[in-house]
Amino acid sequence: RKTIGLRVPDNPIVQMMLDELSEPMMSVTLILPGDTMPMLDAWEIRDAIGDRLDLIVDGGFCGMEPTTVVDLTGEAPELVRQGAGQWEDSA
Repeated sequence: RKTIGLRVPDNPIVQMMLDELSEPMMSVTLILPGDTMPMLDAWEIRDAIGDRLDLIVDGGFCGMEPTTVVDLTGEAPELVRQGAGQWEDSA
């Protein structure tokens, strides 16, 4: 694909970081090779790959519910996946 996704987090730590930076920030879901579920615990992440990271921010457990995904590339917004976050089709 030649598109990008934008996440609008409801996490207060991320909101403060975005306010301070005043620019977008890249994030990923950490699923290591051979794993099927993302790593969620900061201590687990530190033990597994901490020597390859500059910083780990432990914001506590944020849940496992997938996010809502809306495709904005067409004429009208299209719901791709319903998850966390409200979706209202106002088209």
